[in-house]
Amino acid sequence: MSSLRVVRRMFCAAAETAAAPVTASRWERLKNSKAGVWCRSLVSDYKEACREMVVGAWKRPVKASVYVTLLGGAWACFHTNPDQSSFEAALLERSNQLGLLSPWIRNATSDGHVQSLVKLRNKGQLRHASLGLLSLVYRADYDPDTTLYEAQCSNLSVPWRELLQRMLDVGFIGHWWILDSKMKDYDVNEEEFKHLPAHMQVTSPPSVQEVERSERLHKESWLALTVEEEEKETNVVDRKEESIGEESQIKALKEEQTQA
Repeated sequence: MSSLRVVRRMFCAAAETAAAPVTASRWERLKNSKAGVWCRSLVSDYKEACREMVVGAWKRPVKASVYVTLLGGAWACFHTNPDQSSFEAALLERSNQLGLLSPWIRNATSDGHVQSLVKLRNKGQLRHASLGLLSLVYRADYDPDTTLYEAQCSNLSVPWRELLQRMLDVGFIGHWWILDSKMKDYDVNEEEFKHLPAHMQVTSPPSVQEVERSERLHKESWLALTVEEEEKETNVVDRKEESIGEESQIKALKEEQTQA
């Protein structure tokens, strides 16, 4: 009986194996798994989003161009956002420009601003904060290497609400705007002209005619004199001398007649 049962089980297993469908391949099992279904849905969502983006840009080109311009501008600002090393390089360059000038002709505003920044840099109190599209340079109370408790405690650091009061410069599109504005006319000492009258302190730009006349005279000053011009000049001088001699003779004759 036991042998019959074993034979019956073998036949049943063979029949089930023959009746079972062919198993799927590994790639099909991977596609039908949870990860495969999620990846296919994600790709379809992105495909649909790109199609809607293209269709929307075709229907509304002005809106699409505005969005593209904003995104391009944001990328350009992020790419040209200056860092702390660029600020230090700009500060040293401006300091060297002022160092080449005499103290008597330096602009007091430019010199004072640059000197204050150099002192803070030497003390280690300059900080740089990047906001993605622009950067800020502000003043801190302590050097980062100071071992004081007030300098190392994070709870006593500079709060964000005081950042505008401590702000020293703004970096945007590769330029430090406050530093550049302070260096305008850095080689003009306004203290030299404060004693002049009001109408002499204010200068107006020359007109186009005056500029053209100055340029023409400057070009003519470099030209060599020709022989004809030299002869004309000598003739004019001789005539002037002759006229002066005749006038002196006439005066002498008049004086002799009056004495007679």
